Amino acid sequence: MATNIVGRINEQAAFKSMLSASQSDFVAVYGRIRVGKTFLIRETFSNSFQFQLTGLANATMKQQLANFHASLTKFHGNKKQLPLAKDWFDAFQQLIALIEKSKSTKKKVIFLDELPWLDTSKSNFITALEHFWNSWASARKDILLIVCGSAASWMLNKLINNKGGLHNRVTHKIKLEPFTLAECEAYLKVKNIKWNTHQIVENYMVMGGIPFYMSALKPGMSAAQSINELCFTENGLLNNEFNNLYASLFKNANNHILVVEALSKKAKGLTREEIIKTANLPNGGGVTKVLEELETSGFIRKYLPFEKNSKEALFQLIDFYTLFYFKFIKQLKGNDENYWLNIQDTPTHRVWAGYAFEQVCLAHLPQIKKALGIGGIQTKVATWRTKQANNGAQIDLLIERKDQIINLCEMKFSINEFVIDKKYANNLRNKIGVFKQETKTKYAVHLCMITSNGVKKNEYATEIIQNNITLESLFKNI
Repeated sequence: MATNIVGRINEQAAFKSMLSASQSDFVAVYGRIRVGKTFLIRETFSNSFQFQLTGLANATMKQQLANFHASLTKFHGNKKQLPLAKDWFDAFQQLIALIEKSKSTKKKVIFLDELPWLDTSKSNFITALEHFWNSWASARKDILLIVCGSAASWMLNKLINNKGGLHNRVTHKIKLEPFTLAECEAYLKVKNIKWNTHQIVENYMVMGGIPFYMSALKPGMSAAQSINELCFTENGLLNNEFNNLYASLFKNANNHILVVEALSKKAKGLTREEIIKTANLPNGGGVTKVLEELETSGFIRKYLPFEKNSKEALFQLIDFYTLFYFKFIKQLKGNDENYWLNIQDTPTHRVWAGYAFEQVCLAHLPQIKKALGIGGIQTKVATWRTKQANNGAQIDLLIERKDQIINLCEMKFSINEFVIDKKYANNLRNKIGVFKQETKTKYAVHLCMITSNGVKKNEYATEIIQNNITLESLFKNI
């Protein structure tokens, strides 16, 4: 197994277990585009595949089969000059015939990358894949079939949750998540980039722990310099990423873009009806499909505010890069190549950082729970907003615990220790009081501060805070 992969410990262990298993396995790997799925698989198996195929984007069935033929020839030579397969059933039969000639007793790893691209219109690819697995591979003990795709909705609907011949045939599913802060820190160390935790978090607020984006970072530059170069210079990787990102994932991506743009304008999220109105979309099943595809692909999340029903569910944009794109990159296309350096520590920067840090915290809930000592306790996570029109009280992260405690979390990002003054202390007391009054909760309510550099000790902090979590806790491996 490979040793030069940062993080991904659980995934590597799972693959290692499959290699030594006494039966054949069918594993589906999915996750957001650019998250490192292909890299993980290739490095884990050191590119030692019995067969590997990568689907072609926007290609015809004939082109896909020609690509299959080229891969088969590459892995098994030009013996007998294999004819070009006439369809996918024929293609898989050719693969079977060649694998059966192998005298190796080791697991034979078959890797089909970008699987959704292979499933072209009227190609019967899925039916042929069903037949390949059900009639041959599953009956053996030495096959490890790994399929991978960035179109998460396709991977879930057409494969993992298949209702036909592949129903319950996938033996393992692996959703590859973006790097955590701890994995980002380890990755930067490998690249010899020496940033403190504050700089790593600021980079995370833009790139969201996406390995492909981080691969463009250079030693010797600060986080601000790196963000400026990648996002605001003419040839910067992230300056031109947005349209390619959505077009490569979704057919007819216009509605997907309209939805994320609408959500980018409302930090706390919108209901389905509000999205339709804001994005000027027709009210129908098409909207539901778009929302499902964006959610399964990791760009938005659907959540319930505290004590609300499913009809009041909110959709929130959680992809860091998309948020940053609409907030800054789209607005400043080519206007100022030093923009990010020029707005450091300005009100514009501080407002963005405050909200982005809240999203960083939401992406590290396991670390927050561990810091609270409740890693093994059943919890519900929600938000809450007062019903009073003029009060303004709201809570962006609320953890309701099975042990009858509710943690109200306040998240603050600052260069120095955060100071709770008299005015802010009164605001916190009011927030807690209004929450108790409106919800009539019988649970104990504890205030938890999550800050980048801790809370300065004073009379207000001592009086009102039950838990104080800093970046050190967010950087823990779970």
